[in-house]
Amino acid sequence: MFYCFLADGFEETEALAPVDILRRADIPVTTVGVTGEVVTSSHHVPVTADMTIDEFEIDDEIRGVILPGGMPGVNNLYANETVKEAVSFCASHDLFVCAICAAPSIPGRMGLLEGKKATCFPGFEKYFIGAQALTDKTVTDGKFITAKGAGCALDFGFAIVSAVEGEEKAAEIAAAMQC
Repeated sequence: MFYCFLADGFEETEALAPVDILRRADIPVTTVGVTGEVVTSSHHVPVTADMTIDEFEIDDEIRGVILPGGMPGVNNLYANETVKEAVSFCASHDLFVCAICAAPSIPGRMGLLEGKKATCFPGFEKYFIGAQALTDKTVTDGKFITAKGAGCALDFGFAIVSAVEGEEKAAEIAAAMQC
């Protein structure tokens, strides 16, 4: 199970496009409302999460986390201890940590990107403690998958599918979506 954390101020494309792509690939993903069951995006779109942060538990089914960007969404995610515990757990158990736009700053500030290659929205590289910042749309380094921003949200979703189910499955989903 992948968990996509949503906090008020999140970028809806960066959250919902990857969730959609993973579900098309039959990869289980659950949205988690960090700031409530109904979470309002940075563009004032209300989204009902599958569960709230109070219902979230790290269990044997967890395969990774997805952190969308958007402001102040990223700051709200970083301020939540449960989110940081989930990110830390995934990093220490060789599970996926997927972050897009400003959100790669979360594992970056936690020191989890040290020695890794990553990308992010320009300007957030300063939070990449010990990481090599790249300018690619998406970067996969081991179980860390990062992407630049909203315009890369589909590529981000396909990168996650590729890492989990293989390039052929990602290409199949992309073709079905006319990408």
